[in-house]
Amino acid sequence: MAKRKSNAEHYVNNKEFLQALSDFKYLVNQAKERGDPRPRIPHYIGECFLKIATHLSYKPNFVNYMFREDMICDGVENCVQYIDNFDINRGNPFAYFTQIIYYAFLRRIEKEKRQLDIKSKILEQSGFDEVFVSDGNILDSSDSDYNTIKSNVHQKMTYN
Repeated sequence: MAKRKSNAEHYVNNKEFLQALSDFKYLVNQAKERGDPRPRIPHYIGECFLKIATHLSYKPNFVNYMFREDMICDGVENCVQYIDNFDINRGNPFAYFTQIIYYAFLRRIEKEKRQLDIKSKILEQSGFDEVFVSDGNILDSSDSDYNTIKSNVHQKMTYN
């Protein structure tokens, strides 16, 4: 069995990640005691969040979405939002933040589906002929893409 490289593009060392989180938690507690402003999240922790989110986005159930970058951003944002909820004593930061990112991805997919439904309802209510008015300059070479989109919309409207 091939051994995994520790310097792979999306590899996160769980022990180093846990240590970095522990150090950060200590700095946050110190700042709280002194009344200082909260310290920034270290670059390494942010890099780990990004690596986890990016690698998770390549999984088969997420790879083909057009809004994959938005999913990654949502995942990283949620990790930053919930970093204080992580319990250092429980141990596995990789699993904890992977779950946060996974559910952020699912929320983004639902949000995009709702937006698509809204767009299709607006299109349906306004009438697709008004939306697909061609002035002849859209595709100088051919109107095949235009006609394909128009026929797909027409089929959806007749079957619904």
